[in-house]
Amino acid sequence: QVQLVESGGGLVQAGGSLRLSCAASGRSFSSYAMGWFRQAPGKEREFVVTIARSGSSTYYADSVKARFTISRDNAKNTVYLQMNSLKPEDTAVYYCAAAVIGIAYTYAPHYINEYNYWGQGTQVTVSS
Repeated sequence: QVQLVESGGGLVQAGGSLRLSCAASGRSFSSYAMGWFRQAPGKEREFVVTIARSGSSTYYADSVKARFTISRDNAKNTVYLQMNSLKPEDTAVYYCAAAVIGIAYTYAPHYINEYNYWGQGTQVTVSS
């Protein structure tokens, strides 16, 4: 069982920045691919960004490229999401997820059904 706890959400003005963190339980964090998804009110959960087990492969949704950066610290069992140049359309609950089964070392999974564990989510609100 893997537990994921997100933090760092909040209210920010458009153009501002936030850094989300996701702390994972367990001693096998380095074997998980990690991802961030988001869900706005009335919308389906959507992919944001993912990082492979290797840490060197990442994959971003077009809507966040050049603004968001994912990173991981295996020593701290933590994945981060640095969000810059935030827009009101980035407003959503952000979820951290772990893909732990059958994921190749350099593969960055970006489909919801590839992920096995989810955090409880953290709210990000961007005001205009």
